[in-house]
Amino acid sequence: MDLQNLAYALTQVAHNFGAVTVVAAPLYVVGTGRPVRERLVLRLVLTGWAVQFASGALFGLVSFHFYGQFPDIHGIAVAALSVKLACASVAVILVAVSLRSRTPRVNRHTSPVWLVLAALGMIALTAAAFLRWFS
Repeated sequence: MDLQNLAYALTQVAHNFGAVTVVAAPLYVVGTGRPVRERLVLRLVLTGWAVQFASGALFGLVSFHFYGQFPDIHGIAVAALSVKLACASVAVILVAVSLRSRTPRVNRHTSPVWLVLAALGMIALTAAAFLRWFS
């Protein structure tokens, strides 16, 4: 068994589940307008972004382990990675602020928080495609 490919594949599985979470959970709230437990959904989104950060770093560590260096990316790939990191950072801050807020947003499906979280997830996912194919 090729351990390098296994490590990349398992990291990709985690990364994919994180991506699904950061896009689908906010879209669920926007689409239904009725999160059963808004704070639970916010924590789910936070977990998704944490998985994105961790698995993204793990891609680099796997490369370092097997090649002795981090991936050599440049140009569009660097820009795409920067966009992904910016989206993740803004989303984590927005979720943290929302979790600390005492103001309920339930049944306001057009709440800017959920729309921004959905947009950040979609932008990051789009940037991921550019990162993948331009690196």
